[in-house]
Amino acid sequence: MPNHDVINVYYDAVCPSCRKDRQRYERWAGEGVSDIRWCDVSEYQQALRNKGIAPEAALRSLHVEQTDGRIVEGIDAYRLLMARVALLRPVAWVIGLPLIKPGLRKLYDGWVKRRLKRQGRWS
Repeated sequence: MPNHDVINVYYDAVCPSCRKDRQRYERWAGEGVSDIRWCDVSEYQQALRNKGIAPEAALRSLHVEQTDGRIVEGIDAYRLLMARVALLRPVAWVIGLPLIKPGLRKLYDGWVKRRLKRQGRWS
């Protein structure tokens, strides 16, 4: 298994399905789990602001901070995270295809909006 630099994954720990997703990634990552630092958006609001990311934007889309400080968001953040897990590398490749990526982004954005509205957290 390749040794990766640590990435910070800013995720919505209030969301039950997001927590389940995290648990799945941790299980599938195996030993590579130590290369992924999970950061709850609600606990890292000031750190996100310092990076130019509104906490509301971080709730609406997954953000991953690479070792060099670059932030990747949305489908590209998922691709970066999935590439860390051998089982998910083919999926990371597929969702990055030009004909799939835009449609998947639209579906994801709609799902997040419905989830946050249902929870009374969409502003």
